[in-house]
Amino acid sequence: MNGRYEQTLAWMYKQLPMFQKEGSTALKHKLDNTLHFCEYLGNPEKKIKMIHVAGTNGKGSVSHIMASVLQEAGYRTGLFSSPHLKDFRERIRIDGKEVPENYVVDFVEKNRSFLESRHFSFFEMTTVMAFAYFAHAGVDVAVIETGLGGRLDSTNVITPELSVITNIGFDHMDILGATLPEIAFEKAGIIKPGIPAVLGEYHPETWPVFKEKATREKAPLLRASDIPFQPYETDLKGAYQQINIQTAVTALKELPGFVIPVESIKRGLLQVAVNTGLRGRWQQLGANPLIICDVAHNANGLEVIVSQIKAQQFEKLHMVLGMVKEKDLKGILPLLPKEAVYYFCTPAIARGLDAVLLQEKAFAYGLLGDVFESVTAAYNKALKNAQKEDFIYVGGSTFTVAEII
Repeated sequence: MNGRYEQTLAWMYKQLPMFQKEGSTALKHKLDNTLHFCEYLGNPEKKIKMIHVAGTNGKGSVSHIMASVLQEAGYRTGLFSSPHLKDFRERIRIDGKEVPENYVVDFVEKNRSFLESRHFSFFEMTTVMAFAYFAHAGVDVAVIETGLGGRLDSTNVITPELSVITNIGFDHMDILGATLPEIAFEKAGIIKPGIPAVLGEYHPETWPVFKEKATREKAPLLRASDIPFQPYETDLKGAYQQINIQTAVTALKELPGFVIPVESIKRGLLQVAVNTGLRGRWQQLGANPLIICDVAHNANGLEVIVSQIKAQQFEKLHMVLGMVKEKDLKGILPLLPKEAVYYFCTPAIARGLDAVLLQEKAFAYGLLGDVFESVTAAYNKALKNAQKEDFIYVGGSTFTVAEII
């Protein structure tokens, strides 16, 4: 990193509230700032074609899968995703290449007084930066992943070519609502008048919410789960990815004005990580012992992960577990395997859940293990303890994975 870039990031993180580090206090429950910033820059979001993706789980994978396939089909493709694992620039990519450091620096310097005058949130600023970069570069299409929710998410100032909602589960209930229909209402906010929408997974509690919204907006609504589907080969090894692939492929076939040959779909699915830089999805970090990390961090996501862990062959299971404060531990901890040895740790962010508290809560569900001063210390101890035939899993939070990846 160059010095100016480091200074710019330091200013962004220090001056502007950031959900990734602070949680719900960083959120702005309206779109005024984002709309105002877009207008100030000449509405770059209106100069590019976009696909909008929301959902509780899978929205990151679906966004990356679609971007990979679009690249293979010959389209210059922007991708806006969050959070980042190691470097801010992972959030904004064109054909897999991260936004240059100099662009980030120049964008912030040019707009700094404006940003300070209206107290923009980190995500508001980052979202509009992505729009401006994609418009400046003249992408053919950009895949835009929501940050949180949908209706009041900063990305929801766009009018996309297609809206995609992967699924609905319990996460961020303090912000999005305590019931599945309430959460679905927030996600359904990305459905726009007359714009086709694709729903990845059907759930009887949430389907009426989406159907009502789509009917009101006169938006064609398709359920990907209703479409006959043959599994594809892919470089993404999580068992849950076939559902994401079905959602992504169904959505791409509904994308107006784009020609995507079957061969491009096949190549794109075999090259997702290479084409887009996707990491932290059932990613193998080592063998003998097998080491897997995954960013799944809520009950729905971890339930699928635990199922895949149990399908592995191993002698002993080691679980390096770190979480953030607002998670529904009563929903998550009963799902985790009792036979594992746990290494409890705290991700190095303000929202990190104290490892001692995590250990205490886990003990009530028969999950036993020691507390470590850092994610790295916990991971190193697991590496030291594990034999060749064992299995090490690292997860519980995006930020836990980010520290060891």
